[in-house]
Amino acid sequence: MSRDLQKGLIVSCQALKEEPLYGGDTIAKMAVAAKEGGAVGIRANTVRDINMIYKYIDGSLPIIGIIKKDYPNSKVYITPTIKEVKRLINSKCDVIALDATFQVHPNETVEEIVKYIRENSNKKIMADIATIAEAKRAEELGFDYISSTLSGYTDDTKGIELPNIALIEEMKKEIKNSIIVAEGGIKQKEDLEKIINIGIEYVVIGGAITRPKKITEFYAGAFSSHE
Repeated sequence: MSRDLQKGLIVSCQALKEEPLYGGDTIAKMAVAAKEGGAVGIRANTVRDINMIYKYIDGSLPIIGIIKKDYPNSKVYITPTIKEVKRLINSKCDVIALDATFQVHPNETVEEIVKYIRENSNKKIMADIATIAEAKRAEELGFDYISSTLSGYTDDTKGIELPNIALIEEMKKEIKNSIIVAEGGIKQKEDLEKIINIGIEYVVIGGAITRPKKITEFYAGAFSSHE
């Protein structure tokens, strides 16, 4: 039976093939560290990592599962088709997250993907969106969770300062039937405090916790700016 997400900090533990932490059990161990640090959930990419994380944390926390896959005819890469969905349905994740923006999907529409999940699984579904219009559409489609994940990453939101507090505030006002999740560009505790004060109880943080290369670049930049 699929579990609901808990209120609090969800940590995204991911590494792509070109990143130093890719492979082995590094990501699973990172999830254990996140759990010990107080995380109430994990977001993970690929069935391999999802299932290994589940094993390493003894299934103690709900997992948001995604599969990142590039297709030549689309800019959508987060769980873009039913092919990826089928693999996630058979994984240990509790929530399937997918791109629910207005960008053109490579095969099926967002509506078709949601319908397939509902008919073939009891897993919860999360919409990764970039704009308030996309959030409203996701609510209409019955997504259990709606996350600000893709704000700043789509063509019509590039350049927006992250975290997109204005979008999160608007989601809080407009979205009534889905649970709102804040994600994207949260690096400072002050930003997290702002989000919590808006009334958001579910927050995903990834890069600021689990991507040491990016974290190092962030701090190393302070030295180059003084040269």
